[in-house]
Order: sequence, then C-alpha cells, then structure tokens
Amino acid sequence: MWEGARCPPIAIPKKVLLIEYPPEDVRERALALFVGKARRAVGLDGDVVVLVTNNEKLRRLNRQFRCKDEATDVLSFASHPNTSTAAGDLAISAEIAAANAAELGHSTETELKILILHGLLHLAGYDHERDNGEMRARETELRSRLGLPVGLIERAHGNGTGPASVDRRKARAERSRVRGRRR
Repeated sequence: MWEGARCPPIAIPKKVLLIEYPPEDVRERALALFVGKARRAVGLDGDVVVLVTNNEKLRRLNRQFRCKDEATDVLSFASHPNTSTAAGDLAISAEIAAANAAELGHSTETELKILILHGLLHLAGYDHERDNGEMRARETELRSRLGLPVGLIERAHGNGTGPASVDRRKARAERSRVRGRRR
C-alpha cells in the first residue's frame, strides 16, 4: 500500500535561537525576532541558527575551526550553497557579550544583537580583515537602521566608543577626580 507512494516533504520548523548559557537580562523572543529582522536586512536567504553559549564552548570551536586556542565573542559558520538551504550558523559567547555590555553601558541583549549582526554579515560574505572597509560601512548602515549602538569593527579601530576608549575615559575621569581632591 505504501510502496511507491510519494509524500510531500515535511517542513520541520528550525529553532532560530539556542540558548545554552542564558544571560540574565535577555528576552529570548525579542532576540529570536531580531535574528529574522537582521537576516532580512543583511539580505541573507536561508535559515540561520544562533547558539548562545559560554566561553569554554567558543574556545573549543575557535580552536577546532580557526586554530586559535582562546574564547572569542562570535563565530560564523557559513553553509555550503550547494548542500543546504540554510545560510549558516552563529555561535556567541554570552560571557563575553555580558562583559562588553557592562563595560559599554548597554544591555547584554543589545550586545548580543550587535554580535548577531556582525556574524550575519560574515555569513553574507563580508570580511573586515580583507575588504577595505566594505563590511564596516555595511555594519554601520545596518546598525543605524536597526537602532544599535557602536559595532565591533568600530571598537576594534578605536573610534572613541570601544572598550579601550571606555577604559581611557574612566582613567581620565579618575585622574581629574583625584586632582580635584588635591586642590
């Protein structure tokens, strides 16, 4: 009876967001909706799965796929275009996101969105290490459109709002405070 029968393919809904290491101030639904919105803004076709996990897992993935034995904030894994309908996967360290958020004065959820956008741009083929500023310009445009603060590339290039700049401002403020007490 079933021999030779053809059934339509079953659509298996894919979970967009997998949170193994849940940060305290993150709304999972809002983050999952952001993944879809940002994916469309970047122009990616196909599904994207985002894994939010801990430093140890990011360190293992970074060592396995990039030969760097250290935790990192975000890793992008593009799918092969001929073998999958998915755009790829992202892995994000919740610990690094929370630390950066605290240092920069915004929520962990906002930092995760910044990391998601950065990772999606990599899935779309951008490479800030080799593209003469194309990814930086696109990230800046999309951050503005999506209502996000300073992104990873600007932080790395020291535009005055990254973690290193925050530390310099804090040190300057502390020196001013101490000088003020001496007078």
